Amino acid sequence: MIKKISISLLVLALSTSCVSKKIYTDLENKFAELKKENRKVADENEVLLKAKNQLENDATTQKAAYDKLKAEHDKLLSDYTVAEKNLKTLQGSYGALEKNSNESLQTNMAKNRELLAQLEAKEKALAAEQARFNKTKSDLADNSKRLSELEAMLSNKDASMKKLKETLSKALNSFEGKGLTVEQKNGKVYVSMENKLLFNTGSWAVGTEGRKAVVEVAKVLADNPEISVLIEGHTDNAKFSGAVGQIENNWDLSTKRATAIVNILGENAKVNKQNLTAAGRGEFAPITTNDTPEGKAKNRRIEIILTPKLDEISKMLNEF
Repeated sequence: MIKKISISLLVLALSTSCVSKKIYTDLENKFAELKKENRKVADENEVLLKAKNQLENDATTQKAAYDKLKAEHDKLLSDYTVAEKNLKTLQGSYGALEKNSNESLQTNMAKNRELLAQLEAKEKALAAEQARFNKTKSDLADNSKRLSELEAMLSNKDASMKKLKETLSKALNSFEGKGLTVEQKNGKVYVSMENKLLFNTGSWAVGTEGRKAVVEVAKVLADNPEISVLIEGHTDNAKFSGAVGQIENNWDLSTKRATAIVNILGENAKVNKQNLTAAGRGEFAPITTNDTPEGKAKNRRIEIILTPKLDEISKMLNEF
């Protein structure tokens, strides 16, 4: 999508000589901000997926090591038991042989000392393996706990976005059938409003009914100050024919409309203004064909994209 926007900027710059340097610079800055935000979200998602996969791989490796050490531990314990039994047998034989022969006595004493040495060595090996076994078990438990915490964080983020979507759907229920939809996808919530609900043709002034819908969205955002909000303006591919000097083209119109929505959201004092971003996409991100009047109507829209902040998860990953 960023590549398409970049190409469109270049085409716009080459084909339109009437665009002022300030507007062109503003568009470049907005494009850079969008590109940076897109890269940040993509990088964070990639880091999360890599961290999850790494933790799962570590857990599998630790489990295999744990099973191997347990098997070695059990074998040493068995060997120790057999050696101890043999020692008792030889000690019994030693008592009997002591009566019969001094030579036999010396032989058995030598064997007894050898078995005692073997038993001592096995005891030391068993203790060392027990220590390794305990450490591996502890490491496995720590990694499993961190993996569970990370999965819980991701699950909570998904649950919070689902709840946010349900809250928005309830708040905007009265606008159903008027060109407004709410959906959750890719870990984000999208509120889409067709222009018929918000603007007159060629205008960026929000109508009374549209303002009511935006105000309802602002109320929900006021209760969710940790949500990043991107407001995108979209148009169809019909060339703009408004008054010269007010609107340069569809891209300029879509930007002004997005900014108008941001201004209404910002009227709510509880909305965190630092979380709001306005962007104009012009005709370059259609959701359907522009070959029919119905398709054009759907493409003329405002999209409010709500994204959860991932600061806590990023902090946890840095601590690994």
